[in-house]
Amino acid sequence: MAANSLTARNDERDLQTREETRSNEKYIRQAVNILETEEALILTADMPGATKESLEVNFEKGILTISAPVSRTMPGQAVYTEFELTNYYRQFTIPESLAHEKARADFKNGILTLQVPKAESAKPKRIEVRVG
Repeated sequence: MAANSLTARNDERDLQTREETRSNEKYIRQAVNILETEEALILTADMPGATKESLEVNFEKGILTISAPVSRTMPGQAVYTEFELTNYYRQFTIPESLAHEKARADFKNGILTLQVPKAESAKPKRIEVRVG
């Protein structure tokens, strides 16, 4: 019986060192959560080691790009580490039915929270039912 392609391990994907970029640098695909409410699309991304000043969030041609270079700022020399601080880079296709110009991004304690409101035409509408 053939392996289910949805659950089969994709070793090539796991070993990918960068997303679709023009650079040969190594990037981390940061963990994200994307939630949809009636009013907006809300994205949260864990980006430890990034700073507000280095963080870049861009919308262009329906693509959301989040990137941030990371530098180790802790004093001293690392004796033992279990994770590597590497630059962040992630891209998502975002629907045009969102009000990109009204987007708001907050960065606190290494977590980016991006809220992109829905355009009025994309919000659910209640239709009142009349009697008679």
